[in-house]
Amino acid sequence: DEVATTARLLGRRTVLVRWSEGVRLFYDPDVVRRQGAVPRPLADVLFGRGAVHGLDGAEHRRRKRIFLDLKLLDIPHTVARAVGRARDLDVELLTLHATGGRAMMAAAAEAAGDDLTLLGVTVLTSMTASDLADSWGREVDSLEEEVVRLARLAQASGVGGVVASVRETAPIKNVLGSDLVVVTPGIRLAGDDAHDQARVSTPAEAMAAGADFLVIGRSVTQASDPAEARRRICEQASGPSAVLTT
Repeated sequence: DEVATTARLLGRRTVLVRWSEGVRLFYDPDVVRRQGAVPRPLADVLFGRGAVHGLDGAEHRRRKRIFLDLKLLDIPHTVARAVGRARDLDVELLTLHATGGRAMMAAAAEAAGDDLTLLGVTVLTSMTASDLADSWGREVDSLEEEVVRLARLAQASGVGGVVASVRETAPIKNVLGSDLVVVTPGIRLAGDDAHDQARVSTPAEAMAAGADFLVIGRSVTQASDPAEARRRICEQASGPSAVLTT
């Protein structure tokens, strides 16, 4: 049985759908509309009061899982404050840039404690090795090596997971162990437009690589038949503990 709730995340309306297999999807309700309980709005996690409001009544007791993809990047003190607020509001997964460095990630990890999983964003899935070389100001012989290096730094700083493309997932798991959570954006159904993404893979490829969570957006939100796109994704992605769509 499906259970749907609508919410507002940083001013954008989203829908969360859960069903017995445990797959969860976020997508724009203007594309796919479903009925369900309506929680209080989600708002600014950094500076607003009551940034992410809990769900009321029975829906709150069901323990909705919140993935907050803010990609934090600031001085350690500021990031730690933001993480502390997210922790108080029962956020389960929260992103920050691994390029923020060891001190920033260590401060974030201390603020997170054991109550939420931090995810260090390694190299955006929109970037190629050439793009990264432009940013770093040096040659990048292997984008995979750069991703693994940043993942190692994140793990050493106390961060519980990373964000990387499917292409780097198996190397990360092989080098750093299966306990490090890997979240994979850039997921596309076969034949879908890659749009601005440079490193894309299918849900089935993500599964084979060992991804823990898949981030899926336009393959659902811009599909001519979003429900069918969702069905195809769920058919391929039966293993991760969640599928998140933004």
